[in-house]
Order: sequence, then C-alpha cells, then structure tokens
Amino acid sequence: MKMRSVSTGQPMQGPEGVTRRTLSYNDEAMLCHFTLEKGAQIPLHNHRATQIGYLVSGKARFLAETPESEFEVEPGESYAFSAFVKHGTIALEDTVYIEVFVPPRDEYKDF
Repeated sequence: MKMRSVSTGQPMQGPEGVTRRTLSYNDEAMLCHFTLEKGAQIPLHNHRATQIGYLVSGKARFLAETPESEFEVEPGESYAFSAFVKHGTIALEDTVYIEVFVPPRDEYKDF
C-alpha cells in the first residue's frame, strides 16, 4: 500500500486549472484528490477504470456524449462512471472532489 495526505501529495497539473493529488493506491484501487478552478474543463475521455466520486465543495457539471446524460453535482453528492463510459467535467465554481478508481490508473501512480 502506498499512501500520503493531501498536504504531502505531489500536485500534478493538467488540464489548465485542474490539479490532482494521488493519495493512496494498491494493486486493486486508487484514491485521488482533485481541485478545479472555476471554468476549468476536463475534456470527454474514457478509461478502463470504474470511477466513483464525492464532491467536497464547489459545483461541477459532468459531461457525456449526449446532453441528456449530463448532470450537475453539488457538495455532499456522489457519482459513478462505469469503465469505458465517456465523461468530462466543467467546474461551475472552484471545486474539490475525491475519486476512487478501480483498477488504479497507471498514469496517476506518481509515487
């Protein structure tokens, strides 16, 4: 098991206005902390990991391939994306969320 706190996590930038900190992971799952500045956007993408999130603060709109599949999330709300489902994000306010990826995303393993 590899683990660290938000205060000691290495901030990784990208896309513009988006910062990720990988907090912990093992061979089975990964926990990450994200901060997005208002207006920051993560473009539509997909990956093999199931993604489950919890919005801590702010407000975000999650994008999908069709407008009727898009939704907004506020503090205290959670969401989930199955593997290979296209999704993206627009921060409607300065936003913080925590996400779990199963299996871990290799590109997020930074320690």
